[in-house]
Amino acid sequence: MSFERDLPDLDDGMSPLAYFATLVSTPDEGEDIPLTEAAMSIAQDVDSRLDLAATQSEIDRLAATLKARLPADAGQVHKLRLLVRFFFHELGFAGNVNDYYDPDNSYLPRVLERRRGIPITLAVLFMEIGQQIGLPLRGVSFPGHFLVKLKVRAGDLFLDPVNGESLSREQLEERLAEFFETVQNGGTSMGAAERMDRDALEAALGLAIREATTREILARLLRNLKGIYHGRNDYAHLLDVQNRLVTLLPDEREERRDRGLVFAQLDCPRAALEDLTAYLDSEPEPPEADEIRRTIAVLRDATRRLN
Repeated sequence: MSFERDLPDLDDGMSPLAYFATLVSTPDEGEDIPLTEAAMSIAQDVDSRLDLAATQSEIDRLAATLKARLPADAGQVHKLRLLVRFFFHELGFAGNVNDYYDPDNSYLPRVLERRRGIPITLAVLFMEIGQQIGLPLRGVSFPGHFLVKLKVRAGDLFLDPVNGESLSREQLEERLAEFFETVQNGGTSMGAAERMDRDALEAALGLAIREATTREILARLLRNLKGIYHGRNDYAHLLDVQNRLVTLLPDEREERRDRGLVFAQLDCPRAALEDLTAYLDSEPEPPEADEIRRTIAVLRDATRRLN
């Protein structure tokens, strides 16, 4: 939704990470987190002078354009059809099939500008515009491909945020079964849903289509970037992502471990030591404990040489 607070002027000394912390520092599941604002702010890591207010104004303008076209008596399904037509056909939003792993696909202002993204960023924009026209759209952290859900009288409608396609329960089952087969066998094949135990598939589908919390959506977005930058050995950008994950998920010890390992790659032994020793203190015997202890020993030698 539109911002209810003044956006920060980063000239006042507030760093992009500190601003992000103010957005996500809510208790429990964090449903008070402003999703669009927090997702947009992630792009400040690659452009600290980014004008978030201008980005939000553009989203608001698009929503107002669509809202002005709605019949006064438009129901939820009618609104959804008009939103799909507006977002995908008129505005031209789509998945970036030519360069799926381009980091820009995960930065909301770039997605808005280029009209290309990945399922989760397209979903955030789609949901924001939808909510502004009165559609209570929700995100679904479906394995392998983020989805959007709308509750209507007849039940739940599920949409693919890459193209606006409505997905039946049978299609969801097939996607889920193929995802499991990919994970287990390193490939997919037709008919996976029929080979999977029906009870197991039903139980898995029930978990897969639950609504995602705002914190979960942001975590999934950041972990997409984490995978991209890790694959590129781009540790400078990876550190920015890890800082946000540690801020967003302070109770997930593995994220602090991973930040410590990034610090080590960037030759920051003191910061790496702090994170890795804190990880072992909170998780005394993880499976990788011996490896972490060897890394800590190397880091301690490095810090002694710095003194």
